[in-house]
Amino acid sequence: MKRIWMIPALLSLTLVACNGNKEQKEEMSTVENTMTENKESFNEVALNKEFETLSGEFISLKNILAKHEGKTVLIDVWASWCPDCIKGFPELKNLQEKNPDVVYVFLSLDRAKDKWKEAIEKYELIGEHYYLEETMKGEFGQSIDLDWIPRYILVDADGNIALKKAIVADDAELIKVLQTLQK
Repeated sequence: MKRIWMIPALLSLTLVACNGNKEQKEEMSTVENTMTENKESFNEVALNKEFETLSGEFISLKNILAKHEGKTVLIDVWASWCPDCIKGFPELKNLQEKNPDVVYVFLSLDRAKDKWKEAIEKYELIGEHYYLEETMKGEFGQSIDLDWIPRYILVDADGNIALKKAIVADDAELIKVLQTLQK
């Protein structure tokens, strides 16, 4: 008699588990649909902006992205003088550990090249590093509607912007979109 009583309980647990899985799938589907509907790309000003490499060469954003065609790219727009950028590095490193196949591109809007290079070393930032001698309100900042740093921008394998604006590395939407792109 006790065994018969357990059958409905087990069935209800199974239904709850299945519904939870269904909700997760629906949520991921919503993220995928949003990404498809809102395909966006960088404008010409942003794409043609030239950044300096650590070795002193110059490369446009267009060519930085072209180097990584077919891969997901996370761009971190930051500066060494930015307290929120520095506070966010542990979460960014956590994101890197969980998503090792993503290309991490750091675009610095630092005030001085030596401060930029010191910060990369001090905070042990792993990824590709580029420097732009421009303020947040400069031409590049305006071209990407930059109103705060850090700014995390996700670029999909086709070079489209999958997520334009996250200001923390553990942003729920950023993580959802990143997971979707990694499928």
